[in-house]
Amino acid sequence: MKTIRVPIFLQQRVMSTLREKLALAEQKLKQAFPEPKLNYKQRGTTAGSAYLKEWEIRINPILLIENTHLFIDEVVPHELAHLLVFKVFGRQGIAPHGKEWKWMMQHVLEVDANRTHRFSVATVKSKTFNYTCACKTTHELTIRRHNKVMRGENQYLCRRCGEILKPKEVSAATAEN
Repeated sequence: MKTIRVPIFLQQRVMSTLREKLALAEQKLKQAFPEPKLNYKQRGTTAGSAYLKEWEIRINPILLIENTHLFIDEVVPHELAHLLVFKVFGRQGIAPHGKEWKWMMQHVLEVDANRTHRFSVATVKSKTFNYTCACKTTHELTIRRHNKVMRGENQYLCRRCGEILKPKEVSAATAEN
């Protein structure tokens, strides 16, 4: 897997926003919080993740580079809110995007509480393989799941008809493209 290098100026902008939102939280909550570690190794279509016990925010470098302004304004506070909710409320009985998280986003960090990003994921979406079942529904399996099927290690069932998924036949025209 090729490592994507995030330019220093982008890392500085991410850190600046993180520190600004952290200071806002400390002021409003009248409580000090340690600065989270930043890690630029998030993969796939996930923009970012908060690792509560590690007090770390993982950022998808490709989505950051492709969507800089929105990413910094939305994803960084989103993940910080998860960490702050964990520190303030604990984990027991707290939904990941529940009322505490929404409150933290809107009233403390002063950001809209969006659960998911709206970035194009075309460049980070992994290859999928088409499978079908008795009800003729097309299912997309990731390369990992496809390989498990091919090695006979696993089978997957259609949620609608309950039948085992079978690799979809590839026509000659499709195979040439």
